Amino acid sequence: MAEVRAELVSNVWKVLVPAGTAVAEGDALVILESMKMEIPVLAEEGGTVTRVAVAEGDVIQEGDLIAVIE
Repeated sequence: MAEVRAELVSNVWKVLVPAGTAVAEGDALVILESMKMEIPVLAEEGGTVTRVAVAEGDVIQEGDLIAVIE
């Protein structure tokens, strides 16, 4: 199981994968927006996304849970 967490304070611009989606290492899960830059959040390992903890438009803080991959 891998928890994907935010590395910086940002807005969730786009959620690319819903729960139940199979992903490979390096696949984009969400796109964050910070200071007018789009920052993709990538899967650190392959598996199935079992939980997406953010929604488009959310403001997240450093360390907040974004998704869980099993």
